[in-house]
Parts: sequence; C-alpha cells; structure tokens
Amino acid sequence: MSRSVLQRFRPVLPALCFVALLAGSVYAQALETLAIATQGGQKQSFRVEVARNDADRAQGLMYRRSMPADQGMLFDFGRVEPVSMWMQNTYLSLDMLFIRPDGTIARIAANTEPLSTRTIPSGEPVLAVLELNAGTTAKLGIKPGDRVEHPIFKR
Repeated sequence: MSRSVLQRFRPVLPALCFVALLAGSVYAQALETLAIATQGGQKQSFRVEVARNDADRAQGLMYRRSMPADQGMLFDFGRVEPVSMWMQNTYLSLDMLFIRPDGTIARIAANTEPLSTRTIPSGEPVLAVLELNAGTTAKLGIKPGDRVEHPIFKR
C-alpha cells in the first residue's frame, strides 16, 4: 500500500481492524460443556455451540471447513417433535445424534454426506440434535440409548 493510501485510512484503521476481527469470528459463539455417558460406563466431554433459535439452527455448521475433535453443535428445538436435518452447504462429514427430551440418544446418523440435500430424519420425536465430527461415535463407542448430559435435558 502506498504511503498516501495509508495516511488516508489511518483514522479508520482501528475500526477496520475490529470489523475484520468480527468477520473472522462470525461463527464464534460461547461454548458450553456437554457430556455423553455410555451404557458401558464411559463418559466423554465436548464443548458445544448451542443453536437455540431459528436463525442459528438454519446456519448450523454450514460453510465451516474444520472443527476441533472435542467440539460440536447442539440444536435445541425447544419442543419435542420429529425433525429432519440436511447437509446443504456443510463441508464437514458429521455424526448426527438425535436426542430425546430425557437426554437418551434415539438414533445416530453416522458419517453424513457433505453438501447433500438429502434429508436425515430423526425417526421419532426428539428435543435436540448433536452434531460431532464424523467417526466420533464409532471411535468412542457411543450408541443409541446412551445419555447426553446438558442443561436442556433437565427442563
């Protein structure tokens, strides 16, 4: 950048840097702790973003290219009903855990297909869906019937 351009933008550089920082963290939400207790007695903790409103649930994990192994996204639907998910604009393959209101896992859709518009149904009424990196459930031995521990299951 030339010196004259820098001089013209110098007064607004702090604001531009702040906007760039916000744009880079557009997906950043406060992470909450969630644990999964398997029927075999193992417990695994994750840090999750919680999608509690329509806009956050619609956005989900779309456009992300990576996610740390100990993180995920919990979709809180606020009421118990059959739900369907899809992978449009989602580059990550995911394991989707469909969770009943008591926190038990009803169904797992493992290794979902990135960028697919195929719907993935819950199979029964659920309160929430947990998305983890593909292969996590198999690696950790997580199965239907295991219990997810998070405050939304204590309502």
